[in-house]
Amino acid sequence: MDINQIRSIFRSPPVLLTERLVLRPLRLSDANDMYEYSCDCEVTKYLTWEPHKNIDFTKKQIKNILDAYRNGKYYDWALELRCNGKMIGTCGFTSFDYYEDSCEIGYVLNPRYHGYALAAEAASLVIGFAFETLGASSVWARCMTGNTASRRVMEKCGLSFEKEEIKTVVKQNRLVDALRYRISSDEYKALKQAQYRGI
Repeated sequence: MDINQIRSIFRSPPVLLTERLVLRPLRLSDANDMYEYSCDCEVTKYLTWEPHKNIDFTKKQIKNILDAYRNGKYYDWALELRCNGKMIGTCGFTSFDYYEDSCEIGYVLNPRYHGYALAAEAASLVIGFAFETLGASSVWARCMTGNTASRRVMEKCGLSFEKEEIKTVVKQNRLVDALRYRISSDEYKALKQAQYRGI
């Protein structure tokens, strides 16, 4: 992976499509939809950021994201439902390890749309983008201990448990444990071949 290539790509992130979702850059007009889930304490229970206090805070966050896009330093897509255009969450890259050619993915979804495998649908596409466009050798993801829903998403996407990380994630000024999952490029290729053959 090349840092200049990645920053060039994310200055104007490409639009990606799944069967039910459009993955596109965030817009200021997403503020109401983002606030709908970002103000929910249950949504942020296992996230590193706190609930949004009001819609103005959400708008400010999106403006900061738009600035980061312009510098090629923000790597998330908005998740938009193809059926009605509603923005229901985000998915993208949390960090890059250029020495190991690996990257971390993350996602958040409006709880009204839990239970439909939409997070896994988006994350699978982002994982494919990492391998097929960015040239990653592996993709990994983490969830705080106890976040069984996120763990299921990672497993649906073909990631396997790698290790438990003790006191590595900052949550409300304290360190908490996390579970790390990973998929290699070879494992991804084998998974795609199996899906193609209908196994």
